[in-house]
Amino acid sequence: MPELPEVEVSRLGLLPELAGRIITGAVTRTPKLRYPLPRNLGKRLTGARLANIRRRAKYLLFDIDHLSGDRTATLILHLGMSGSLRIVTPDTPPQIHDHVDIAFGDKVLRLRDPRRFGALLWHDNTTPIEDHPLINVLGVEPLEDLFDGAWLHGHLRKRSGPIKPVLMDSHMVVGIGNIYAAESLFLSGISPLRSAQKISAARCDTLADAVKQTLSAAVAAGGSSVRDYVHSDGGAGCFQLQCAVYERAGEPCLGCGKPVRKIRQAGRSTFYCPNCQK
Repeated sequence: MPELPEVEVSRLGLLPELAGRIITGAVTRTPKLRYPLPRNLGKRLTGARLANIRRRAKYLLFDIDHLSGDRTATLILHLGMSGSLRIVTPDTPPQIHDHVDIAFGDKVLRLRDPRRFGALLWHDNTTPIEDHPLINVLGVEPLEDLFDGAWLHGHLRKRSGPIKPVLMDSHMVVGIGNIYAAESLFLSGISPLRSAQKISAARCDTLADAVKQTLSAAVAAGGSSVRDYVHSDGGAGCFQLQCAVYERAGEPCLGCGKPVRKIRQAGRSTFYCPNCQK
């Protein structure tokens, strides 16, 4: 599933290509993904301007203005398990899993989603986007200043479960998927089995820094392409090639040389070094 780095890389790739441009049309080729697609999308969007593309957690927020008078709206997009966004030319034939096109004259933003677990929703900005039910349940952004060791320690004191599933809880902190949780814990030397509430303030400082470092490195590497995710130009991310523990079960730990171990936690695979992570 595309996580925070992949969604941020998508945003950074689309922004200079499309922000400020007038929308010349839109086509939907399926009635629904995870939820029904907005009705009359082409009619709603044609002639409007894409003012900005923002990100909240794993959602892309497309700010639309000049719809009619001073009205604005937001398109909320989630890539689901297998979604990707690409910029193509108008004459590029759609493939079987290409479900939505938004045209900008000589460029088309195309949403591909083989599993159809993604979402594209219309939000009239009569209420703040922060109040939308998909947005208002989201936790803190890990790359913002609010997320630091003190904040993390204060929230972990209330959680008795193992740190890795807690770190992946989007109601507390957003966008730390399975790969990035495993890599952050390895970088900080913390076992994924350790009780969250037993992690000291000093180690929370280390962990918060490790999360920021891991996510920033993943964005710089173009994200991780382990299944369907690709960039808006069709290229692949390469962070998965520099992982220290993820998908390296049985291989020598890069720190101590002992085998990396794989276990199951909350239905997900966890990779860690029992010798380096305590």
